[in-house]
Amino acid sequence: MNRPVLQVALDLVELDRALTIAGEAVNGGADWLEVGTPLIKSEGMRAVRMLKSAFPDLKIIADMKTADTGAIEVEMAAKSGADIVCVLGASDDSVIAESVRAARKYGVRIMADLISVHNPAERAEELERLGVDYICAHTGIDQQMTGTDSLDLLMKVINKVSIPVAAAGGISEKTAPGAIASGAFIVIVGGSIIRSSDVSGSTRRIREAMNQPVPYTGPEKTREEEILEILNMVSSSNVSDAMHRKGSMVGMISVCSGTKAVGKAITVQTFAGDWAKPVEAIDRAGAGDVIVINNDQGTFVAPWGELATISCQNRGVAGVIIDGAVRDVDDIKKMHFPIWAKTFQPNAGEPKGFGEIGSEISCGGQSVSPGDWIIADESGVVVIPRTRAYEIARRAREVYNTELRIREELRRGKTLSQVMNLLRWEKKQ
Repeated sequence: MNRPVLQVALDLVELDRALTIAGEAVNGGADWLEVGTPLIKSEGMRAVRMLKSAFPDLKIIADMKTADTGAIEVEMAAKSGADIVCVLGASDDSVIAESVRAARKYGVRIMADLISVHNPAERAEELERLGVDYICAHTGIDQQMTGTDSLDLLMKVINKVSIPVAAAGGISEKTAPGAIASGAFIVIVGGSIIRSSDVSGSTRRIREAMNQPVPYTGPEKTREEEILEILNMVSSSNVSDAMHRKGSMVGMISVCSGTKAVGKAITVQTFAGDWAKPVEAIDRAGAGDVIVINNDQGTFVAPWGELATISCQNRGVAGVIIDGAVRDVDDIKKMHFPIWAKTFQPNAGEPKGFGEIGSEISCGGQSVSPGDWIIADESGVVVIPRTRAYEIARRAREVYNTELRIREELRRGKTLSQVMNLLRWEKKQ
């Protein structure tokens, strides 16, 4: 095969879903099918056998991530129908050598995965000398979430070896052309295809993009721009899932139905009904910021109303979160401005000037520091620590994309318990 190869990584845990998605990917132009590590751990060699049986004319890759007993694992995969077996490039040389010997014996090939290798260029050269057939420049999912660039790794190793190199790790329609232009012979795509509601269409678009390589010039957006873009796409529920069900404020009600707020926190500590610092915070806030107020948890008097909301609109503030009460609700609803509060209360306070702007506060049971990211919608309000904002945003996007595929399978007639295979994964007593 002279043209670059599109390898689809079936990183799922249910074999029936993997087979369905594989068929759709093949219809879209996938060249090779990878039995991903999660699928192998879930289903064992049965997954390799079933994929080979269903697609006998395609190369089947068993992503074993072998770290020991190379000969045994290569033999298992080869006898199950794998054409290529993946081993960890960080494994001891003896493991690599045994894997290569077994591969020659059983007529398969070895791909060495550089995931988490400290000196990938040097190790790639060593792996080629040990006899592997392919190098996989792979940035793992957890590394991707924290901002490691997959194509940076590819460019470190591409000119160090003469054997074919695969690019893997968050590759999409946007980055696949850059991988090919950088010299990759194989592009490995997982999430961008298997989590799509239109697997065939997504595969086809990536396949077409690979045929038009464009030199890679680095990320198109800054991290802050990417965080904002992702959080505007996903929901607070997606973010909560990405944070392992943490970060959600308790008891916050959306004043204006259908609104959403995303931005960095301007924090305000005040005392019940003292609206001086909350209003002064509007002058400190920039366009796109979210003002987060601890009203000393007082619900009998409101530090916020219509006039402060008008001022916020004029400044381009993205939203307001109040651990306390809000008033002038009828007027605010007409403005359709994003505000969340514990309750509604007509009683106004006094501008005494107590409190502080820009300190760490507690709001809705969550600690909020200046610059933390806030996402608020009809489901509630979630706080994302600024030090993990990029990672959490990208994990939330993975949750969002996974749900897109689940919705498509529900649309086709499956129940949610069938899609998630709940009986199989129930915790055994």
